[in-house]
Amino acid sequence: MIMEPMPLSLLMALVLAHLVGDFLLQPYRWVADRERRKHRSVSLLKHVLVHTALTHAVLVVASLAAPGAPGLPAALAGALAVGASHWLIDLGKAHLAANKLRWFLLDQALHLLVLGALWLAWIGTAAPLLEIVAWLISPQVLGVAVAYLAVTRPFSFAIAMVMRRWSHEIEDKDTLARAGARIGMLERVLVLTLVLLDQLTAVGFLLAAKSVLRYGDLRESQDRKLTEYVLLGTLLSVASTLILGLTLRLLVMAT
Repeated sequence: MIMEPMPLSLLMALVLAHLVGDFLLQPYRWVADRERRKHRSVSLLKHVLVHTALTHAVLVVASLAAPGAPGLPAALAGALAVGASHWLIDLGKAHLAANKLRWFLLDQALHLLVLGALWLAWIGTAAPLLEIVAWLISPQVLGVAVAYLAVTRPFSFAIAMVMRRWSHEIEDKDTLARAGARIGMLERVLVLTLVLLDQLTAVGFLLAAKSVLRYGDLRESQDRKLTEYVLLGTLLSVASTLILGLTLRLLVMAT
């Protein structure tokens, strides 16, 4: 999937402006005021004006830099559309439970969808969107998506079932609830990423780093069973991910 440099630069500039407006130029007191006062919040209006100004600046530069691009009135209209959508999305978020990851992700996804729609309208063609869709349904991308999904909960269930015969012999109450499963998922995601990038040496460094982190706990516990349990679980997790990653590279990535 190859896009023209100029349209792609515009998309990146719009996203950069959004990130600056949402995270660098939005004090926490504005967020608190929006959650408390909802549509009556002056801080929400200030936040919307910041986004409108940033988007307008990006579109003005795009108008001047690219021959045949929409003019300054279109830049103003696009900025106002982003500002209005931002007001509606942030106002809706203010009525939802604060500090919930799912609402944060939904909020950012909606903002990015608006920016994507503005970008397509600005460049005047849906060709990049068709390219993205064609890329997403390619065997390589679908294979990678399946692999990353597999190394999360499916592998966790499989490894837990393999380790169940020994888990009742281990008593380790000084750990966070379900922390082991989440650490295992992150470990497999990192291993799979390194395998797909053909960085097998880095997998060794990852194992060494985990061994160093766990060495103190295992030494202080003086529990041989716990040491063997951790070692067996780690090797099972890493080995299964290595096999999956190498198989994916052999069957899908090479095509």
